[in-house]
Amino acid sequence: MLFGQIVYGPIHSRRLGNSLGINLMPTDNKLCTFDCIYCECGFNTPVSHPKLPTRAEVREALESAFENLQTAGTLSTLNVITFSGNGEPTLHPDFLGIIEDTCALRDQYCPNAKVSVLSNSTQLGRIDVRQALMLCDNRILKLDSAIDATMRLIDQPVNDQLTVAQIKEWLQSFDGDFTLQTCFLRGTYRQQQIDNTQPAELDAWYKVVHELRPKQIMIYVIDRATPVQTLEKISREQMEAIAQPLQNEGIDVIVCA
Repeated sequence: MLFGQIVYGPIHSRRLGNSLGINLMPTDNKLCTFDCIYCECGFNTPVSHPKLPTRAEVREALESAFENLQTAGTLSTLNVITFSGNGEPTLHPDFLGIIEDTCALRDQYCPNAKVSVLSNSTQLGRIDVRQALMLCDNRILKLDSAIDATMRLIDQPVNDQLTVAQIKEWLQSFDGDFTLQTCFLRGTYRQQQIDNTQPAELDAWYKVVHELRPKQIMIYVIDRATPVQTLEKISREQMEAIAQPLQNEGIDVIVCA
């Protein structure tokens, strides 16, 4: 499922509420530093010269969407403006400027809406990306496993040298001021078993959570069709059991299952 526009929705997000989406990647193919086996957009499509929207085009599309919602009388129902779409939004070379424009337009049209970014954490080594994320209300940053082999199997990073230790180091730069997101799943892929709910996986994940101290954690399950057909949805009961030890410590854990 690809998003065919720069700005789309509003749609109801099970994690964020009534959300106006912004897609900074091409509208006709997926472009991402991960190639997650559960991504609703499918696998990456190799393109020689992918066409990204310009900063001006994003601003124009967003302002037009705000004006249309204002005319329809539904602007006040908007909870969040979410950067997601057909790949990793922080890949855009003008990401910082686009976030600055978005915050300004949000303040002008719907100051109660939150600006959120769903990111796979791979670009956090860039200063401009960190600066942009600190302007947002919600920095929702991914870590699907605390074990390298599992992370690589689930997320299939384009950079096959990427490690959990690198991601953790980048996340630590936010000093806990972010939301950690993790997708739990099981199944098979390339004749390998996948299950990041196993005790060894959870022990490693809990350890990283305690080291990072995020202000919030979102754990979720696959909810739509995935490019790999052999994946299974984790039950709500098991997801709540995963969250319980952290919730008992007073950590804010949102379960989307």
